[in-house]
Amino acid sequence: MTATLPASRATPPAAPARPRRTRGRAGQRTRTFYLFVGPWIAGFVLLTLFPLGYAFWMSLTNTDGLSPNWSYVGLDNYVRVFQDQQTLASLGRTGIFMLATVPTGVAAGLVMAVMLNRDFKGRTLFRALFYLPAVVPGVAAALTFKIIFDKNAGAANAVVGAAGGEPVSWLADPYTRFVLILMILWGVGGSMIISLAALQDVPRELLEAAKVDGASPAYSFFKITLPLLSPIIFFQVVTGVIGSLQVFVPSLLLAPVNGPAAVTAVPEGNYLFMVHVYAEYFAKSHFGYASALLWVLFLFVLLITGIVFKIGNRAVFYGGVDPTERKEG
Repeated sequence: MTATLPASRATPPAAPARPRRTRGRAGQRTRTFYLFVGPWIAGFVLLTLFPLGYAFWMSLTNTDGLSPNWSYVGLDNYVRVFQDQQTLASLGRTGIFMLATVPTGVAAGLVMAVMLNRDFKGRTLFRALFYLPAVVPGVAAALTFKIIFDKNAGAANAVVGAAGGEPVSWLADPYTRFVLILMILWGVGGSMIISLAALQDVPRELLEAAKVDGASPAYSFFKITLPLLSPIIFFQVVTGVIGSLQVFVPSLLLAPVNGPAAVTAVPEGNYLFMVHVYAEYFAKSHFGYASALLWVLFLFVLLITGIVFKIGNRAVFYGGVDPTERKEG
């Protein structure tokens, strides 16, 4: 008598074998994926990860970049950063420069965008003229400002002389920092274009409804337009903070002398943190200490950016969600 297994204990049928053609297509897609991302991965490793690792290794040594005689010093370079008065002073000047240029630049760009968003004759021409300084190379802009504010033959002192004043040393302390800030704000057209694009994306229905309800233009701007622009403003603040902390080429080009000696002739007002890093690298050949300075700057940028994100999380409207009602993630 033959025993029969219950249906619940019957061996399940074997899964059908995956077609060979499907496996081949999956493998082909995988190979294609790595073929496309391979160059980026190689570039990221060779041009980003390796330089970062090498710079960190140098920050733990006293190498000058040329001599084979170097030694491991551990964290001495990082300790020296917070004991070097020149380093701390340059970092403080950089922070003041950031506070002077970022809010002013974003606000000026927004004001210009609001004015140029109106319908008037010649609007396109004015947009192009206001945006033009933003596409001028930084070197050309710095040299132009250096000529304008030259003490002997500059246009600025020509105006001062015409008003009966004495020539001013614009490129020396204490005025040189204002020339640098003015030159940075001269290129505010880039911020204007971004704000202008955001303004044109504001729903007209909301503004028209507010107008029908009797809202004034100022009320509509601060209660409707500005909150809708907050993500764009936040983006400009973040990128502006990161960019302002790395400024050094304009400071070098506005120095009284040109060439390699410019870094040692930069006035104190324009001696920013990156200028100090450049001087430690190429004027003093302190590659180890300069590498430590760059890593400290990197951490400083992360700290400031984190603070900006923390503040922005409470003030930025994303997709119409009130930041005061957003759940903390």
